[in-house]
Amino acid sequence: MYLARYAILLDGGFVTRKLKEKLGRPALADDIIDLCNEIRANEHLKSYELMRIYYYDAPPSGETILKPVSNEEFPLSSTERYRHSQSLYDQLELKDGVAIRMGETRLTPQQWKMKPRSAKQLIKTPRAITDKDFDLDIGQKGVDIRIGLDMARLALRDTVRAVAVVTGDSDFVPAFKFVRREGVKVMLCTLGHKGARRELKAHADFVLS
Repeated sequence: MYLARYAILLDGGFVTRKLKEKLGRPALADDIIDLCNEIRANEHLKSYELMRIYYYDAPPSGETILKPVSNEEFPLSSTERYRHSQSLYDQLELKDGVAIRMGETRLTPQQWKMKPRSAKQLIKTPRAITDKDFDLDIGQKGVDIRIGLDMARLALRDTVRAVAVVTGDSDFVPAFKFVRREGVKVMLCTLGHKGARRELKAHADFVLS
């Protein structure tokens, strides 16, 4: 018997952040696959066959920059975040049925921004500013657009008849509207994110908790 197919689309930054909150440690590839297996077991997807899992993220920058106060060289490739992210991608791309879509990570021209807590402390009790008072000012580019374009492509080519999207970002509302008009069911998984806006849920056919 032929089953209609569906795809799981994972907003990587959102997924790893929520899994870290739940697990108390950085997420591994197996944790992400376990999450996908939970989604696959949902009652709404029993009449569908999984076509592919798409994972979207922007890899952390590996360039070398100068620290904001000391002007010491700071190779971003030496950070634990960089090493963990690269290891996660390496593991995920070897998992069955998983495709990775990469955006870009860009530093702002300023490269650093003062931590809000440090700013409050300095106002209350002036002292010398140190490198530790700053965080990297980084922006992700191209992740949301890749998710939206893939949703549209899968719908227009009749590749799938349903998508399960794991995100809490209301920027995907236009993509949800588009694929639903093409007859594709949208299943939203917010991982219990309390900040998920009502309009995001309103334009999904089902919300998977």
